[in-house]
Amino acid sequence: MSSVTSRRLINLMTIVTLGATVALTIYWFNLGLFDDIPTLQNYLNHSGLLGPLVFILIQIIQVVIPVIPGGISTAAGVILFGPWWGFVYNDIGITIGSLINFWLARRYGKPFILHIISEKTYDRYIGYTTNQRKFDWLFGLAIVLPVAPDDILCLLAGLTKMTWRRFFWIIVLGKPITIAAYSLILVTGAHWLGL
Repeated sequence: MSSVTSRRLINLMTIVTLGATVALTIYWFNLGLFDDIPTLQNYLNHSGLLGPLVFILIQIIQVVIPVIPGGISTAAGVILFGPWWGFVYNDIGITIGSLINFWLARRYGKPFILHIISEKTYDRYIGYTTNQRKFDWLFGLAIVLPVAPDDILCLLAGLTKMTWRRFFWIIVLGKPITIAAYSLILVTGAHWLGL
């Protein structure tokens, strides 16, 4: 399969996933779960481990195969499971997905990456990897910043000489900061809107 076909398939999967998300949201709305967010959270909590495991799996997939915008799924975690557990489940899923991205890029190289992102996007960011020490610092900073293209950078990091240990610690220590910032913004916004 060509990289262009792969990216088209990912775009199609994104549309299907978005449609499924809208359908699920409408279904839950008709059940009245959005009338009271604690009711929705209680509904999910009664699903046992299934709800959190499915959500973590969705987060892993959206990092590796970008079919759902990360901001939307992170917001969903906070809304569905509350600020604390939403943060925990988001962090677990995104961390595992980031580690998988690094491994896939390291194992399969540029050809794999071009199945996920376009050559234009690849060319825009690959220049940052020429100086390993500078890239390590930029990568660490980008992981902490909420607006950086983290998934692309995790793929590119797999092409560099960055060690597994360094990558692991940057992700494990940096990602929670970003996820906490998103969670805080969502909780503050919800309180401000009176939800």
